[in-house]
Amino acid sequence: MTPAEFFTAIAKLSVLLFVVTSMLAMGLSLTMAVILRPLRNLRLVVLALVANFVLVPLLAYLILLVIPLDQSLKTGLIVLSCSAGAPFLPKLVTGAKGNVAFSVGLMVLLMVVTIVYLPIVLPLRLPGVSVSAWDIAKSLIVLMLVPLAIGLLVKWHSPNVAADYQPLMAKASTVALIVLVVVGLGLNVSNIINLIGTGGIGALLLFIVGSFLIGFLSGGRDGGMRSVMSLGTAQRNVSAALVVTGQNFAGTSTLPFVLVGAIVMLLILLPMARRMGAHARESTAPSAKPG
Repeated sequence: MTPAEFFTAIAKLSVLLFVVTSMLAMGLSLTMAVILRPLRNLRLVVLALVANFVLVPLLAYLILLVIPLDQSLKTGLIVLSCSAGAPFLPKLVTGAKGNVAFSVGLMVLLMVVTIVYLPIVLPLRLPGVSVSAWDIAKSLIVLMLVPLAIGLLVKWHSPNVAADYQPLMAKASTVALIVLVVVGLGLNVSNIINLIGTGGIGALLLFIVGSFLIGFLSGGRDGGMRSVMSLGTAQRNVSAALVVTGQNFAGTSTLPFVLVGAIVMLLILLPMARRMGAHARESTAPSAKPG
């Protein structure tokens, strides 16, 4: 096994561990009623759907009008713009001190819509592309919904057991995420260098920041909800995007571009989430009384 193959295996294992442990941690700390409660706000749900499946693809279209990219890079940006419901969202929202229950509910909602949306929209945007809804759904169901359901079941049946194991799962997901970012960055250094001069990095930065602002403006006045909307709109569902690009664009620059996009999103959104969390703590901290 070469060093590259070894670190690739580490990166894949880190993704697996991060997604499974973070979903378990969410399930062990929440209940189904708490997750579904924010989704009863029809206005917020509609805004989230419009932001993720109308405005973000429109943003990608406008960016491609301004920045001339090779066709393979254009394809990668279009696929990312149409893929929502990222498993990283609850972790980002936890760091931002946002509404974690809403982040889980929104993540599941966007993930389900993505499974239906991609096979319909992508063949229209990218003629010749074949998208299997089941290929996208099966990995998301096994890695995300099943662990979440197990955590919720344990929380419902044995709250004390859930309280004991939730911190362990949360710490494991944090460690896996750190390993993923470090190893993923190392593995994609050459891909990042190859994008220099192509406009790809600039397009990704505009896309991430623009998507964040779309979500921020759609989130209303409640800080906890606004952080979920902004981070949830900016963090795209890279798992779904990789399934599509791996099936249709192997051997092109599309797949490496999506991988770089995943790393850049985390490098931007993780510090941004921490900054939002610090701001939330400052706003809720009691004012010091004069001596």
